[in-house]
Amino acid sequence: MSTPKRLQQQSGRYALVDGIPFRMPVACEQSPVLMAVFPINADRAEVLMPGNELHPFRLWNKGLLVITVVNYQITNIGRYIEYSIAIACTHGPRRAPRLLPGLLMKTYDTGQFVFDLPVSTEISVKGGKGIWGMPKHQANLDFQVTSRTVSAQYDLEGQLGMRIEIDRPRRANLPFRMAAANFCQFRGLLMKSSIYFNGRIGFQFRKRGSARLYIGDLPRLQPLKNLQIEARPLLTAFLPSATGILDDHFESWFLSFSAPPATAPEGLESVVNLDLSQQWLAPPSAPVLPKELV
Repeated sequence: MSTPKRLQQQSGRYALVDGIPFRMPVACEQSPVLMAVFPINADRAEVLMPGNELHPFRLWNKGLLVITVVNYQITNIGRYIEYSIAIACTHGPRRAPRLLPGLLMKTYDTGQFVFDLPVSTEISVKGGKGIWGMPKHQANLDFQVTSRTVSAQYDLEGQLGMRIEIDRPRRANLPFRMAAANFCQFRGLLMKSSIYFNGRIGFQFRKRGSARLYIGDLPRLQPLKNLQIEARPLLTAFLPSATGILDDHFESWFLSFSAPPATAPEGLESVVNLDLSQQWLAPPSAPVLPKELV
């Protein structure tokens, strides 16, 4: 899918939102991307979905855990790493049929529910969470590319959160263009934003041993251990240099529950006092577990 014409028409204009200056469109260039998709238990994934209008995308009888790590090199707000941990989903009043949402993405409002989204810098937290409702928070991150592997690690306060390592594809020369919808919860709202990526990609499909996923003891990631993540990935991919545009249009809906919520959700108090710092935390230091989680 190509970038919407309206965004193209905004090119070269300027915005100032929540104290953050943007040159339109909100974009990145020359940014390596690692992706890994793992089959999971769809019924267990449904428990993690907020409200009643998000449902796990079902590939036959399996859901999908989607790990996407972007090493943003040139952006409107400086360099940073973004480590997305998400579950493929559909949006609507009823559960969608299997497989079809992968082909009819607009019909079934197919996207991903972003479970966690650590980033390198405070300005990225302020903009991503405060404007688009993404569950961003600052953490210790890295992105390593060698001749044989591509990897990224996520630590927080001295604890291992997650490490993903994939075999680097021999070639990454296939033209690639993708539009993705992100669903996030913030302020008691379900928020949807869209991003458009293009570049050249190399990938491996259902290759045993092509990815190694580790989940540490970080409390916020423990629910992922209940998803019965399969060892063999559905897909691994690497884009050495991607270009992306984050849409400045987003949507939101009230999250509703079968009973009154007992506690208030995280709100604007978590971002209002953040500043525009582009300073990174130290790289990860927590040891990696001796064997994969899956």
